[in-house]
Amino acid sequence: MFLSLGATALLGVLWTRNQGTPVVLLVQPLSGTSASALYKTCASSGSGIGKRYLVTGAAGFIGYHAAAKLRSRGDVVVGLDNFNDYYPVSLKRARAQGLVDMGVPVVELDLNDQEGLQELFRLCSFTHVLHLAAQAGVRYAARNPFAYIQSNVAASVSLMETMRLQKPMPLLVYASSSSVYGLSKRFPFTEDDRADRPASLYAATKRSLELLAHSYFNIYRMSVTGLRFFTVYGPWGRPDMSVMAFARNIVDGKPIRVFQGPNGTELARDFTFVEDIVAGVLAALDTSAPSNDPHTAPVNRLYNLGNTQVHTVTEMVRTLEDLLGMKANIRYQPLGATGDVLRTNANITAAHNDLGYTPQTNLRAGLQAFVEWYFQYYGSDGKRRPADEVGYIPD
Repeated sequence: MFLSLGATALLGVLWTRNQGTPVVLLVQPLSGTSASALYKTCASSGSGIGKRYLVTGAAGFIGYHAAAKLRSRGDVVVGLDNFNDYYPVSLKRARAQGLVDMGVPVVELDLNDQEGLQELFRLCSFTHVLHLAAQAGVRYAARNPFAYIQSNVAASVSLMETMRLQKPMPLLVYASSSSVYGLSKRFPFTEDDRADRPASLYAATKRSLELLAHSYFNIYRMSVTGLRFFTVYGPWGRPDMSVMAFARNIVDGKPIRVFQGPNGTELARDFTFVEDIVAGVLAALDTSAPSNDPHTAPVNRLYNLGNTQVHTVTEMVRTLEDLLGMKANIRYQPLGATGDVLRTNANITAAHNDLGYTPQTNLRAGLQAFVEWYFQYYGSDGKRRPADEVGYIPD
């Protein structure tokens, strides 16, 4: 079920239509694959009659959890990911294998490959697109701006262009970020606060996606819902994010860097557990109106998805120490011009009223779930690392 579109090393061509890009098995296909898996999934009706979900970034952290949750309730789901090497690919492959084992075919494809993308949409008549694919990382963006423009802006346009040509046109739910609030000093952040002063290039690309989605709503009557995620953490998390990176260094006995603002100001975050985020994502998918429907007006919505309880980074580290049973060697250093902001805090009133979004998981409970997964994945000592994670240093 793990497929590659547009690959050059072929084990076997699955199909070619109208001289489109062949769909092929990877050189080393994941276990349980079959040539007919994608066909069968696209032909299936699932529990939601006529609904078919495409999840971009399905081998990523949130994408994996969202695709798995959709599948667990009986939905027809296809995953897509380009498996870039911003962080160790072995973790993405492991997530993808988990989806395959659940019955979710995963296609390896870059969203900028329009030919391959159009061929996928011709094969599967998607009704819902959950766009979670992105080049992540705030600090990395300062050194690699073109990667962010290609992955977060150009790729999103490629996806929306493909979507608008479909009949019927799918609806879109996409991931934005709390980073769009940038240098705002108003707390908590509400959706109508200013979002025109990004502190990082990553934030600028996420705000660009929001504006582009608005344009497709206005011009083509595409239903669009943007979700501004607040510091998501949990099992299968990204190794470049603070919770995973700190856990790794604590286990290895290495120092961890904790940034401080002017005069030793503590950085604080609205840490949000991934299962709560996914509940909001599915609610957004379930409540969206269809695109370009003659009987229903399309939607153009933006929501904060956070926890609302703010913790300093040091508080998070102390909780992690307690759950790991190990002490951290904290080294504080000035924040500098990294693109990070001092504080995030979500007002979730709109998401609660419209989506029924009510986060259930406090920081300690969420970190407990993360720690249990960490030792399950990395072994009882937390040090059983795949080859591409040995020596990995997050940005």
